[in-house]
Amino acid sequence: MAIVKKNKKDKIYIDLDGPDGNAFQLMKYVSEFSKSFGVDGNKIINQMKSGDYYNLLRIFDLHFGHFVTLQTENPEILDAFKKE
Repeated sequence: MAIVKKNKKDKIYIDLDGPDGNAFQLMKYVSEFSKSFGVDGNKIINQMKSGDYYNLLRIFDLHFGHFVTLQTENPEILDAFKKE
């Protein structure tokens, strides 16, 4: 038997193509992450709601992209963010 130290997960991955990529689920994540980081989640959610789905993703990434990676195979989303 061997016991080894767990690898520290330095990133969280969210699959935008599955149920976690739903706008409401992403806003729920904002509420959870905001509590952990002591930031105003309501302000971030209001910014996310102020535009379309791409805006929602941009705002999410702006605030949480340092530890969350959003993943997709959707070419429209990939193209929208490739331009930035």
